[in-house]
Amino acid sequence: MPTFALEGILPVLLFYGLWRTAGLAPAAIATSGAGIAIVVWQRRRGFDTALAWATAVFLAIQAVVALVTDSATVYLAQPVVLSTLWGIAHLGSAAIGRPLVGALARGWYPFPPEFRATPLYRREFTLQSVVWGVYCLGRAMFRLWALRTGGVGGLVAVTILTGTPMAAGLVAWGLWHARRAFA
Repeated sequence: MPTFALEGILPVLLFYGLWRTAGLAPAAIATSGAGIAIVVWQRRRGFDTALAWATAVFLAIQAVVALVTDSATVYLAQPVVLSTLWGIAHLGSAAIGRPLVGALARGWYPFPPEFRATPLYRREFTLQSVVWGVYCLGRAMFRLWALRTGGVGGLVAVTILTGTPMAAGLVAWGLWHARRAFA
């Protein structure tokens, strides 16, 4: 869980702090570097780095777009779009009966194919995909509202409050609920 917090909070705080003190370019570049440093740190400790690499790539793309547009607002608004897309993906996967949370869960636990084919498996992970979809869409809307009403500082606060703490809570709930449902 500490790496989850590291990936979710460090880049936002680093960007905001450097943006306020040194400007957009140093903030965007340093945040991209931090994404790569997190990958290296996790690899040295023997952790799976797939999610860290995805984060690092997104941070690099985010930095390039921010530098091209010369806008901290654009830098911080990109995750709003990504969260919206994740929400749509979760809800869409539940609607078509191929829950995204079930696919992600297979990366953490080797569910046997015969269990993955059961209605219980599909029902549990469909529920969890709907919950994650609602969370992602709600978070995107709340972050957009914070950006429009509170500016960059408000968005940073909302990003941190609705990010790692809430996602960690949803992960904990999902583990608890799946264990209860599968017992």
